[in-house]
Amino acid sequence: MNRKALVLAFITIVIWSAAFPGVRASLQGGYTPEHLVLVRFLIASSIFGLYSLMPHVHFKLPNIRDAVRIFLLGFVGITVYHVGITFGVQTITAGTAAMIVGAAPIFTTIIAVIVLKERMAASSWIGLAIGFSGIVLITLGSAGPAFTISKGTIYVLIATIATSIFFVFQKPLFKRYDPIELTAYFTWAGTLPMLIFLPGLLSNMMIATAEAHIAAIFVGVFPAGIAYATWAIALSLGDASKITPMMYLEPALTIIIAWFWLNEWPNTLSLIGGTIAIASVLIVNTLGRRRRKTRLE
Repeated sequence: MNRKALVLAFITIVIWSAAFPGVRASLQGGYTPEHLVLVRFLIASSIFGLYSLMPHVHFKLPNIRDAVRIFLLGFVGITVYHVGITFGVQTITAGTAAMIVGAAPIFTTIIAVIVLKERMAASSWIGLAIGFSGIVLITLGSAGPAFTISKGTIYVLIATIATSIFFVFQKPLFKRYDPIELTAYFTWAGTLPMLIFLPGLLSNMMIATAEAHIAAIFVGVFPAGIAYATWAIALSLGDASKITPMMYLEPALTIIIAWFWLNEWPNTLSLIGGTIAIASVLIVNTLGRRRRKTRLE
C-alpha cells in the first residue's frame, strides 16, 4: 500500500473531522448559518478557481448532459449537504452531527439497492437494521427536555441522505473527469445556489468575532477546499478499498477535537447510538466484501 496515499488520507480525515467543530465555533462567534456556508464556499470556489488557472492545469469542459448532472449533484452533495450540516450544528453538538453523518453508508447502501438494483445478503439487511437503531438512539439522545426531535437532528439527517445520493450517482463521472477537476465543478455548482444568502453578509461579518472569522476561513480553506484535493490525490495513489475505511475514524476524531476546541461532549445515549451505527456499517461492509470474494473464488 502506498504510504503517501495513507498519509494524505489520514490528513484529510483529520481536517474533515475538524470541520464540524469549526463550523460550530464560527456560529457561536456570531455568524448566521446561511452567511457562514456562503463564505465557506466562496473561499473554496476561489481556491479551485486559482488552481484551474495554474499553467500545468487544463480542465476539460463537460458536455451538456454531464454539465446538468454535475449541477444537480453539486446542488445535492454540496448545497443541501453543507446547508443541512451548518444549520444542524446550531442545536446539536459537533460530535453528534459527525456520528449521524458517519452512518451515511447505511443510506448509500439502500439507495444502491433500490436504484442500482444491487443485491445484498440477509445478514447485511440485519446489519442495516441494527445501524438504524443506532441512528434512533442518536436522535433520542439529542432530543430536548420535551423529548422531541431537534431541528438540528432533522437538518443533519437530510444532509446525510443528500451526501449518500451524491456518493452513489457521482461514480460514473469519475470515469470521464479528473477527481480534482470534478470536485472543482461540484464545488462551483454547489456554491451558485448559496448566493441567495448574499443579502446581509457584510453586516453579519462586521458583528462576528475574530475567532468566528478565523474558524470561517479555516473551514473554507481546509475542509471545503484543500482536503477534497488531498483526498482525490490519495485515491489516485492508493487502493480505494483500503483508504475509504479510514473515514470511520471521523466521528471519533470530531468528538475529540470538539472536546478540546469547544469543550463539548455528546451525551451518553448519542455516543452509544453512534457506536452502534458505525459498527453496523463496518460489519455490513466486511461481510458483504467477504461474501463477494467467496462467490468469486
